[in-house]
Amino acid sequence: MKTFLKTPSNKVFFVIVLLLLAAPLFLSVFRINLLGKFISYAILAMGIDLIWGYTGILSLGHGVFFGLGAYAMGMYLKLEAAHGKLPDFMAWSGLEKLPAIWAPFSNPLSLIFIVLIPAFLAAVIGYLTFKNRIRGVYFSILSQALSLIFVVLFIGQQAYTGGTNGLTSFRTMFGLPLAADNTKYLLYYAAVFLLFIVYLYCRFLIGHRFGKILIAIRDGENRVRFSGYDPAVYKIFVYISSAVIAGIAGAVFVPQVGIISPAEMGIVPSIEMVIWVAIGGRGTLIGAVIGAILVNGLKSGISESFPEVWSYFLGLTFIAVVIFMPEGLVGIVKKYAGRIAIRREKKDKTAEKAPSVN
Repeated sequence: MKTFLKTPSNKVFFVIVLLLLAAPLFLSVFRINLLGKFISYAILAMGIDLIWGYTGILSLGHGVFFGLGAYAMGMYLKLEAAHGKLPDFMAWSGLEKLPAIWAPFSNPLSLIFIVLIPAFLAAVIGYLTFKNRIRGVYFSILSQALSLIFVVLFIGQQAYTGGTNGLTSFRTMFGLPLAADNTKYLLYYAAVFLLFIVYLYCRFLIGHRFGKILIAIRDGENRVRFSGYDPAVYKIFVYISSAVIAGIAGAVFVPQVGIISPAEMGIVPSIEMVIWVAIGGRGTLIGAVIGAILVNGLKSGISESFPEVWSYFLGLTFIAVVIFMPEGLVGIVKKYAGRIAIRREKKDKTAEKAPSVN
């Protein structure tokens, strides 16, 4: 723990975790449930920061991986709610037998698909794009196209995915009633625990030579290649890691909110995810956590009173950050903290040089 708390960003994260753990003492069950959703977004934001902030790969379709993890969790919860029967939306669509793709999700062990499905898709896309040296704006456009494809696919397959309405009406999770307050508290603490684990994983990656290579790829990919490294291998791995983190975030999101629909996989949510990281401060991890929780907290507060104003507020905030705070909120804090430290150092030196009066 002493080693972990050596860096300022880790100290800030530790304080945030302590505040989150103490939140149930001060907030209502409704607010705790809402905060649990924000934590799932914070987990997702760290995955995006890992690939964008540290590797320089701007993905505008990460909602797909978030949605796949969420649907994997939702399919298990839906079958648990059906008690071995055909889910309601399938019966309404005319199906008489559970589709083969749904059959594995009747077992809790199927939750491994929360990780495997996003990892497999990211591995395929990453290999085809990064091995062919597709990068920059071309990769961003491709990721947007991926998001659009999956939204259309999931909406079109009404009988298998619930269509536009998605999956909802979940009742229990591992036998525990989701409507019960105790279950909501358990889900909340599980979300905080996963936030901590994901942060440790990301910090482990960027704290070693692997992380330095990622930063080198971001700042000069050709130089990395000339140094004897294959950037594609590192980019594929970090893309898979980011996708898996997004899938975990989606799985945390579903029991907190009680629904998952294709809308969560769309282009607009995917762009919002990037905005969270930009506002918090990309390339910091802690900025991604702060940005996701802060932006969504403000979104909830403002949209409750002025729902039509929120989208304008978010857009103006993003423009202001890009123009005046390119390094985000964390970057500003570091900048002013550095200035204060320099001033203190100068004062100390001046005091040392000043002659003493006897």
